[in-house]
Amino acid sequence: MTSTGHTPAGPQGAVASHGRSRTASLTVGVEEEYLLVDPVSRQVSPEAEKVVAEAAGELGDRVTTEITRYQVEVRTDPHDRLTELADQIRYTRLAVARAAARQGLRIISTGTPVLGQATPAPLTAGPRYERSAAMFRALDDEQSACACHIHVGVPDLATALEVSNHLRPWIPVLIALAANSPYWAGRDTGYASWRTTIWGRWPVAGPPPFFESPAHFEDLVSGFLATGTVMDRGGLYWDVRPSHHVPTLEFRFADATTTAGETVLLAGIIRAMVATALQAIDAGDAALRPQPEVLRAACWRAARDGLAGEVIDLHTERLAPATHQVEHLLSLLEPVLRDQGDTELISSLWSRVRTEGSGAERQRAAYQRCGSATGVVDHLISATPTN
Repeated sequence: MTSTGHTPAGPQGAVASHGRSRTASLTVGVEEEYLLVDPVSRQVSPEAEKVVAEAAGELGDRVTTEITRYQVEVRTDPHDRLTELADQIRYTRLAVARAAARQGLRIISTGTPVLGQATPAPLTAGPRYERSAAMFRALDDEQSACACHIHVGVPDLATALEVSNHLRPWIPVLIALAANSPYWAGRDTGYASWRTTIWGRWPVAGPPPFFESPAHFEDLVSGFLATGTVMDRGGLYWDVRPSHHVPTLEFRFADATTTAGETVLLAGIIRAMVATALQAIDAGDAALRPQPEVLRAACWRAARDGLAGEVIDLHTERLAPATHQVEHLLSLLEPVLRDQGDTELISSLWSRVRTEGSGAERQRAAYQRCGSATGVVDHLISATPTN
């Protein structure tokens, strides 16, 4: 296996030379998707429209339905302080959990349904979803998969694409960190992130290309649209993409996280990664350019083994423990995290995951304690309390 391009210079030097202005002003926001479950049967429940209507009284248009009737989607405002984002995530989860409870249901935050009829999933009514079902057919059957999307504000498309190029090699490590979908309809898939594997089936998904320029990006998108490969720009399902409706770079690699704290951890890391990439770009550092086949294989390996296993380090093309790679990444981000005032929070949140295990590991531990998948659902319910 070989890589093309040059290994980028250390980000610490870039941060030190360019100062605070490029690291302190970045906004970050998230979108989270939850699954509804019946607390008695523990199976997924197709009552999203009722729960969304109930929660909208408190959250307004920040809560909505998704493609399947099992899912509820929420979004935060953009924030420049991670502590304020954390407060809003916790408040939003509580509001949706209470709305679900008033309907006799519960929410769980996980990448895939643990119990119930996962395939085919009941689709939400509406012309867009009907068009999607006609166009993508059986791919829509498994769209009860839930993600956590992180948006970081960027000034323009050219900047977004440059940052995407610099961060592509880290996608496998991020997939391993966020892995939280080992179960699918009562069965342990053997993967830490089965959701990642499901999404990889889509025609425009997985790690993004290396973009030579905004014109290159636009040519690709125009071709996808002209050939009916995607319905519109919203169908670009790359793990990192320029958002089609807000001025952000959107990170889509993550499974829905079990706890609000894990979402905050991912958001803080991603914002620091964007800031560090901006510093490297300003310094003229070249982005590492692994071969697409190697990057794709590394993402598969990360999805299979998660944080408990090894990942392919695309800088050395050797296997390394995933936890070591996360800690290496955090060490590279330390100057920016310190500049943003997030060092202590990120360190505390990572220490908890490092000690207790990833979402996927904790789901499997719950199964071992109970001896059945109902224990997994109960574990996930308890992670999003209604009070």
